[in-house]
Order: sequence, then structure tokens, then C-alpha cells
Amino acid sequence: MGAVLWRRAAAEFLGTALLVTVVVGSGIMATRRFADTGLQLLANSTTTALGLAVLILALGPVSGAHFNPVVSLADWWLGRRGDGLRPHELAVYLPSQIGGGIAGAVLANLMFGLSAVSWSHTQRGDAGVWLGEIVATAGLVLLIVSLARTGRTAATPAAVGAYIGAAYWFTSSTSFANPAVTIGRAFTDTFAGIAPASVPAFVACEIVGAVTGVALLLALYPSPASEAVRDAQ
Repeated sequence: MGAVLWRRAAAEFLGTALLVTVVVGSGIMATRRFADTGLQLLANSTTTALGLAVLILALGPVSGAHFNPVVSLADWWLGRRGDGLRPHELAVYLPSQIGGGIAGAVLANLMFGLSAVSWSHTQRGDAGVWLGEIVATAGLVLLIVSLARTGRTAATPAAVGAYIGAAYWFTSSTSFANPAVTIGRAFTDTFAGIAPASVPAFVACEIVGAVTGVALLLALYPSPASEAVRDAQ
């Protein structure tokens, strides 16, 4: 990572903010344009998948385009021997992402003429939904880190966008898979919102999912990037 830390932190803040703006803004627009909840979810998921891919392309060269605390934590933990985030970098990335998530929700609210902060009343919490969030996060972490470990990072924007778009539909939680996004979405009482009381359980499930994703990665791709690529050939 060649960019200086403040620039990388700014990219993480901006990328996470715009990601939440895409999620929340497209949700608001969908509910204003469609009465059917299936069409609302389709519009929201498609816009999110495309927007996320674009943001990774735009900001990935600066910060790695994590936009997600569990991705940064996985990068730090797996790269402790020198090629991952260092502890002081992680300590900058995490608040940048969380702050960006909140800012993105505020921006979306304001763009659509709503109060800057309107706490969500959408309760999201039962065993099935929590399991869905574990599955969504595990799959995301496994995908991102396996691409990096096997030298296929050029595919990351399209692959991650496609995964999130699909996971909206095959997981019961609609695939938040990101603590910063989860926290940000508590600040909007709209289609994409989550009640503040539901946030801690979601974040806990995302952490469990990240640990699961890392465990799967180590089982499937135990070698560093150069060795993993050689082993696969």
C-alpha cells in the first residue's frame, strides 16, 4: 500500500460513505417508485451490486477498498507476518469506515428530503436472520481473501459486486455483511434501515461470519499467494 495513511483513511471513509449512500438511497428511491416489495428489493440489490463494483474500481488503488471492518480485521490477522495491515493502520481504518457508514446514511437522508438522522424502527432479529448474516459475511470474507491469496485481485470488483447482489436474495438477512454498513443503516428509518436495538446482534454475527470465512480460507488456501497460485497449477 503505497499511499500515505491519511489518504488511505480518506478513501476508506469516502468509499464506505458512498456505499451506504448507494444502499440507502436506492432503497428510498425503490419504495417511491414501486409498490411491490420484490421490485423494491430487486432495485436495491442491483444498484448496490453495481455501485459497490464501481467504488472498488475507483478507490481500490488507494486503500485496497475494504470499506468493511471485518475485511480489514481479516487482512490484519492473515498478514501479521508483514504483508497485511499493521495495528496502527487498522486503528485508523476501522473508525474511518464506521464514520463513513454514518455519513453515508445522513447524506442519503438529506438527498431525499428527510431528516439528517432518523433512527430506524425496522427490527431485524431472529435465529434465521442471524444465521443468514453469518453465512453472508463468511462468504464475502472467503471470496475477497481467496482472490487476493490466489493472485486474482483484478476480478475483485465484479466478483464482490456479484456476490453481494446475489446474497441479497439467498440470505435471510439480505446480506449486510459489514459492521460499518450495519451501524450506518441504523441512522435511517427507510427501506434499508435497521433498528439500533438490532445492531449489536448483527455485528456479532458478522464477526462470527468473518472468523468462519477466515477458517474456511485457511482450510482451502493454506499457502501464501505465490504458493497458492503454484499449487493450483
